[in-house]
Amino acid sequence: MTWIERGFAVWRNGLVTKEISRRQFLKGAFMLGASILVSGCTGTAKNLTVASKTADGNKKEETSSGNAEVLVIGAGIAGLAAARELRSAGYKVVILEGRDRIGGRLWTDRSCPDFPFDRGASWIHGIRGNPIADMAKHWNIAGVPFDYDSKALYGSDGTLLSDEEIDRIYERFDGLMTYLEDIREGLEEDSRMSMKQAFDRWIDGVRLSESERTGLDYAINTEIEHEYAADISELSLLNGDWGREREGGDTLITGGYGGIAAGLAEDLDIRLGHLVRRIEWDRNHVNVITNRARFRADRVVVTLPLGVLKSGNVIFSPELPETKRRAIRNIGMGVLNKLYLRFPEPFWDENSSMLGYISQIKGEWAEFVNLAKYTGQPALVGFSAAANARMMEKGSDERVVASAMDVLRTIYGEDIPDPTGWKITRWGTDPFAYGSYSFMAPGASGKDIEELARPVGGRLFFAGEATSGEYAATVHGAYFSGIREAKRIGKLER
Repeated sequence: MTWIERGFAVWRNGLVTKEISRRQFLKGAFMLGASILVSGCTGTAKNLTVASKTADGNKKEETSSGNAEVLVIGAGIAGLAAARELRSAGYKVVILEGRDRIGGRLWTDRSCPDFPFDRGASWIHGIRGNPIADMAKHWNIAGVPFDYDSKALYGSDGTLLSDEEIDRIYERFDGLMTYLEDIREGLEEDSRMSMKQAFDRWIDGVRLSESERTGLDYAINTEIEHEYAADISELSLLNGDWGREREGGDTLITGGYGGIAAGLAEDLDIRLGHLVRRIEWDRNHVNVITNRARFRADRVVVTLPLGVLKSGNVIFSPELPETKRRAIRNIGMGVLNKLYLRFPEPFWDENSSMLGYISQIKGEWAEFVNLAKYTGQPALVGFSAAANARMMEKGSDERVVASAMDVLRTIYGEDIPDPTGWKITRWGTDPFAYGSYSFMAPGASGKDIEELARPVGGRLFFAGEATSGEYAATVHGAYFSGIREAKRIGKLER
């Protein structure tokens, strides 16, 4: 029985009662199969919903066509950064955004007035010298240092593990990582070996009890698969940890990450509800055809998420070079979903930053962030990555909530209260993203990232987290990529 099926059985048996009313939540950051509800919170998420608006929400008159020196496709962080940099340099810039809001995979849900909940990005990773941290400070967006090591870890039977038991789990994990590093050093540059293939070699040489294996699976899931939003079977052994980290520790944004997007978008010409369907280009100009209008520009900055590029839903004419199409195929697009659960009051250890659970089903609600510690809200946020996340997206809200409640009741007992509300993200089926962020699949390399970022014909420019060689899968990586392409366009004009 899968965890989804087990969760449904729990729900059907009444462990999640009618006090939890169902509601369609997710849209954008996890859009289209989504649902959103918080009991006691009225209204819907505050988005720009008029078909075409400026960033400040003032309605713009709709036109059937338009011209600009530069068109930016996508009002996520990369697109906003590129547009702002270009406008500062004197360019006439128009942003085309398919959603009815700005921000892309950075989206703060404000449907509950007393608590802004980030459906997408939540952390600033490495605050030292990080422009995102500087912007958060400038716009007074609250955040707190996050302590990943402050975790209460529970076994599959709900028993709190001792420090000695936790140390043994990570000793085995460290042994595995040392082995993987040794194997990696002997690989050829074109190796397509996955982390799991190397792991399988290692596991054949050691004897682990069932509990030792589930503990190791927990460490693999939380330390690797949550980090990269991909199963170890999907991750390149050679390049799976490509890129580098910034220094200064991580900050959990508590005041709403969407404030960064709002600040960057101020006074920019943003056309919402324009779903780009076709990009036609030649040596002289570019035509962009949306579901509602046709636009012409000298150049276009494409910030479509890698998942959308993979889908083929946007047609390029003539088609992109084979080297770029191969890069799009080679780089992976991961899925990391969140389950937000709000309760009448905390019933868990409020001093720990995170709650960990070693399930017999790998990846089954392995981590919950304790928002009570950081925001004062009686809420937990559970994470599900890769295969588990994709499976979760197939289940109804009730099944997903029930599966998480089954885990929490295993730890804290049957008498804990039902949640008063929940929110569930479904990034993998969001047609404006088709995933959370990129990862390095077997066979992918830094050359693929370089190729993905390479301009085409002096007319098409590409930005977004997946084009960031140093900081892929991060907000600051997306931001830097937008600035990079704006500066590249500027150099062409000199």
